[in-house]
Amino acid sequence: MVKQQDKDTEAKILRAAEHEFLSKGFVGARTTSIAETAGVTHAMFHYYFRTKEKLFDRIISEKIALLKNAVIESVGDMNDSLSEVIRNVINNHLEFIAANPDLPRFLVGEIFSNPGRSATFLDSLHRIAPTFIAELQDKIDCEAAKGLCRRVDAKMLMLDIVSLNVFAYMAAPAVNVALCDCMADAESFLEMRKAENYDTIMRKLKP
Repeated sequence: MVKQQDKDTEAKILRAAEHEFLSKGFVGARTTSIAETAGVTHAMFHYYFRTKEKLFDRIISEKIALLKNAVIESVGDMNDSLSEVIRNVINNHLEFIAANPDLPRFLVGEIFSNPGRSATFLDSLHRIAPTFIAELQDKIDCEAAKGLCRRVDAKMLMLDIVSLNVFAYMAAPAVNVALCDCMADAESFLEMRKAENYDTIMRKLKP
């Protein structure tokens, strides 16, 4: 049985590593800095995670799992209306991004600068995205057949949603300055983006 102390130490290392990776990228991250921030020796770091690569893969895998739970399951019950599904997808995805604001910028940087290392992330997306897109397309087609919405491509719709949700957080420093500290109240900004993005997408779907 894993001792509570071991769980606590592992959690400290993971928190320190997440901050190190997201702020400096994989190449810039240093295991010595991670160990120091976590309050453990370098030897203890290697005892728990062996290598920087294993730690990186662990963090990315956990983020993918959180993203899957937040967004993929938003499709929900097949009896839910398309508008309910869209609202859930937008809200859950935005909440995930707001809780991990540095993650999109980090992942895009890693995909372009280290395509081999980002393979795990891309493979995970490739495994879960087709099923989600197919279910969403079924909902769109069903409501379009009833004249309740326009028939659109689910892939393009998701691209619209992700773009609307992610941009403000990826460009937060510039957005906040250009729009007069609009992100200063993080909770209020999040709720405003949920409403605005939902209205934008629903206008696109209007028959």
